[in-house]
Amino acid sequence: MAEYDNDMVRMGIIHYKSGEFPAARNYFERALMVADDHESRFRANLYLSRVVDNPKEKRHYLEEALALDPAHAEARRELAILDGKLKQEDIVNPNALPTQSTDTKTVQADRFTCPKCGGRMVFDGDGHTLVCEYCTRNQVLDNQAVEEEQDFIVAMATGKGHRKPVAMQTFHCQGCGADFLLPPTAKSAVCAYCASAHVIEGDARELVEPDAIIPMAFKQREAIRLLVEWVEKNKIEPQGKVQPPRGVYLPVWTFDIVGNVPWKGMIYRNKKYVPVSDVHPVLFNDVSIPAVKRLSELVSRLLPEFDLPNASAYNPRYLAGWPAEVYERSMSDASLDARQQAVQHIKKQINIKRSGITDLSYSTNSISIVSFKLIFVPVWITTYPFEDRLYTVLINGASGQVHGETPERGIIDWLGNLFGK
Repeated sequence: MAEYDNDMVRMGIIHYKSGEFPAARNYFERALMVADDHESRFRANLYLSRVVDNPKEKRHYLEEALALDPAHAEARRELAILDGKLKQEDIVNPNALPTQSTDTKTVQADRFTCPKCGGRMVFDGDGHTLVCEYCTRNQVLDNQAVEEEQDFIVAMATGKGHRKPVAMQTFHCQGCGADFLLPPTAKSAVCAYCASAHVIEGDARELVEPDAIIPMAFKQREAIRLLVEWVEKNKIEPQGKVQPPRGVYLPVWTFDIVGNVPWKGMIYRNKKYVPVSDVHPVLFNDVSIPAVKRLSELVSRLLPEFDLPNASAYNPRYLAGWPAEVYERSMSDASLDARQQAVQHIKKQINIKRSGITDLSYSTNSISIVSFKLIFVPVWITTYPFEDRLYTVLINGASGQVHGETPERGIIDWLGNLFGK
């Protein structure tokens, strides 16, 4: 009986590939009646979803299959098509992506004006307020939770999961009518003529749009104070003028990873080495990867300090008057780093759980990325000169922690005046 269900599944697949769907369905249903293992039940349900025409039946079998293997890429993709979240014609071959356009594109740009005087409204940098620069009218922004993370399988099935900005963008200023050319990585801009703040609406067909944002929580004066404290603490003597920190939003990818990792090894017990094995469950929420290549090492130091799981739903008003960058690294490239980061953490967890283990081997075939978010995080950036080189300092715009590059040679007494004073 243990082999009967597998034989029924194999026969069903043969008839399915031959286009004999009624016969295939009969075999898969018989397999389900007697299946005594996880794999047979999964394959029978998956193929039954492919041989039936009724959408309700198709959904039933797909959901049964995913209950047995929640991270199965093909089943999730087929359910996404059934739900209308993915179109068959949008699915691409990741090894032969269509050529991405490099032409200049005209994009939409939002301009936020005061309902009282018509003046420019910008985000105040206090975490929750939009303020008019002329009449000082305030508008409190509500921090909404992110409703749903994006499906990794769906995004990877389409071109936008593999793309990064390559085309130049143009936008039309709603304040004075001027037209401007922007780099592909710009998400916000200020008109050079009338100083109107605009937030760029990206091309959702080719790029992943932001899901969440952590608002800037303090202004430049506080960033300067934090920078001064950090320089004094590290006894650094800048050899020249230090520019005040500049506030900016940087993009970050986060990934949710699930699965199981079977492992085995040897452990010394009772004066001899004995084999041990187990299955390590995997559940990582918001593994974070910088989406910009510049300063990625420093940005990585800041990421654990952000409350990424509780980031607010993206609202373009938080970018009004503040520069923001679009991601440079594609989601697919970042996902490989996230998976590698998760695997390294899993290895540490196994070693902690079973101290003294040797000859550890494990399989990561069954861990999968199931969802992702693109989050904007607030950062204050500046540099200081020392020995003919500029060293970068980043300040977490939400919590105030400071991370900076320091000279390679020994720390010296700080005797200079900051900002050239």
